[in-house]
Amino acid sequence: MRMNRLVLLLLLMAAALPAVASEACMPVASDGWIRKPPANLPVMAGYATLENPCDTAVTIVAASTDAFADTSIHVTRIEDGVSRMRVTPALELPAGATVGMEPGGLHLMLVNPKAPLQLGDKVSIAFALEDGRTLTGEFELRSTAP
Repeated sequence: MRMNRLVLLLLLMAAALPAVASEACMPVASDGWIRKPPANLPVMAGYATLENPCDTAVTIVAASTDAFADTSIHVTRIEDGVSRMRVTPALELPAGATVGMEPGGLHLMLVNPKAPLQLGDKVSIAFALEDGRTLTGEFELRSTAP
């Protein structure tokens, strides 16, 4: 009876190892920057490199920051010859992939800054992952791309 419990315990621990390993792996947001608008506009765009070094895909379901009233993920696409921007409700980061948030494509929309921002100021942005974890990146206000 005691041996059966030990075997059961070892099997349960072995079954949990892949889940623990995948939870330990975390995507990374790097090279984050926010484009300073040409005028005192209440809308700014944010860009970064999102890297998923994990063995499984990860899905970003939201973005937020205390520095802006509203934050969302958008993508710009040309449709019928017209540039259109749409909210992206979920952004999948495939296993082992890097996804660029760049001008003219995937980006963050940052609406109504809660305080004035100056060039060089840094803003922390949190990306909510579908599995409940949070990925945080630092974004610097710049006038042009890095």
